[in-house]
Amino acid sequence: MVLPIEHFIIALLPVAVYALLRDQQLPSLQLVAVTFFGSQFPDLVDKPLAHELFLIPSGRVFMHSLPFAIPLSIIVIAYGIRTERVRLAAAFVFAHLSHLVADNQQLLPPDPQVSPDLLWPLQPPVARSVVPHWAGEGSVNLHLWTAFSVVVLTLVAYILVVDLKTQFDV
Repeated sequence: MVLPIEHFIIALLPVAVYALLRDQQLPSLQLVAVTFFGSQFPDLVDKPLAHELFLIPSGRVFMHSLPFAIPLSIIVIAYGIRTERVRLAAAFVFAHLSHLVADNQQLLPPDPQVSPDLLWPLQPPVARSVVPHWAGEGSVNLHLWTAFSVVVLTLVAYILVVDLKTQFDV
């Protein structure tokens, strides 16, 4: 299991190295924030949908799945191009996709294999316990994660709406 901080570190290190090499300075706070959000995004969406609302069969499908991640990545890159924020869009996409690789380490050599979770809903997901092992006593950790997810996703949605209004005079 990869922890949230590990997802962030896995995503941030290449982004920071790129910024250091290209700009000869540390990445901006905005780039770090977008990388953080992208690295957590699949879990921010999927864990509450699976374990609190029971709308999807597992906390590792939907935003953890390529049939959803690839179109979302295309939309994010297109938005980045349209708003002249390609670096931020690329950081989000890289962080999101690095999350999928970290959660599906069987993709890596020496014997790479694609997990059925990565192909959901085209493939049935890997069978898992309904209650995740990290839920805690009375599912307190799950409830805290869901609350955190709601706050972060609401904040990002608000920022996107304001940005869309500003960018496109809606």
